[in-house]
Formats: sequence, C-alpha cells, structure tokens
Amino acid sequence: MSDDQSRTEKQRMLDGDLYRAVGPELAADHLRADGLLRDYNQTGAESEAERRRILSRLLGACGDGAVVRPPFRCDYGFNIRLGENVFVNFNCIFLDVVSIEIGDATQIGSMVQILTPDHPRDPALRRKGFESGRPVRIGSNVWIGSGAIVLPGVNIGDDAIVGAGSVVTRDVPAGATVAGNPARLIASA
Repeated sequence: MSDDQSRTEKQRMLDGDLYRAVGPELAADHLRADGLLRDYNQTGAESEAERRRILSRLLGACGDGAVVRPPFRCDYGFNIRLGENVFVNFNCIFLDVVSIEIGDATQIGSMVQILTPDHPRDPALRRKGFESGRPVRIGSNVWIGSGAIVLPGVNIGDDAIVGAGSVVTRDVPAGATVAGNPARLIASA
C-alpha cells in the first residue's frame, strides 16, 4: 500500500489499496454503470445488437460471441474483461472494484457471484469505511455451476469445474473439479 496522499479514492481502489468508496469520481462511475445496467436489464432476447452495444460501453472488454443474460449486476463494469464465447447466465453479480478476467469459452451458471471487494480485519478501519479489492482471474473453458460464489483474490485455472453452490475461497488448479463450502478438490486433471 502506497502512502501517496495525492491519489484519489478511485486510484487507491484500482491499485488494490485501502480506499473509501466516496468522492465525485467513484460516484460518477457508479452512476454510469447503474444507467447502463438499467438499460441492459430491460432488453429482451430479440435485442442482441442493443445488448452488445451496451456491454461494449459497460465492460472493460467483451470478446466476440460473449453472452451475458440479464438481469446482470456489477459495481463499475470497466474492471470486467470477458474473453471470446464466454457465457454468463441469468442473475449473476460481478463486484468489480478491481479486475475480473474471464477466459475464452468459460461458462458461468445462473446466480453466480464473483466478488473482488475485501474489508480490513481491523475493526477500527472498517468503522471508518475502508475497503480494498483483490482481483479474480478465471481461465479458459472453465465451468462454474449455478449459485457458486468466487471470493476476492481467487484464480481458477483453465478447464476447471466449480460445482453448483460452491464457495471458492482459494485458487483452483487447471483441470481440477472443486465443490462444497468451502470448495474442496474432488478431482484433478
């Protein structure tokens, strides 16, 4: 964590340092995302071109063939990068105070939560409203079952499977299958 006092709260957030979610810069980013999400979540299945247009404005990257079924929620959007042919099913929540990267051909079930925000263990810092973020990286050709929760700082390797309803608290090796709460290895590549 840098001691540079000249950084904005947004700069601190993006660097993964302690920050407070206040100030005009983060408020404007939140309002931008909120407006785009409201528009996106009101589209119908026949509005593929409109959905694509909104996603290209909302997300940091949206690969060819990526599909995100509404309703979808995120904090800011610009920290989310979807590879080609990613599929995100209904009712997913991606809290992106720092980067969420999802590789090509990954499939994400309904009601999955991918969370990057973290909070200090020190109660005095929490009381002052501080938080931080740890990036989440999900490889290519991963399958995440419905209702799974991926916690801050987790990396999931290529070709891995996360069972439905799992809570992923630590990294998942490439080709592994994990399930449960907390998610535990049940098969390896």
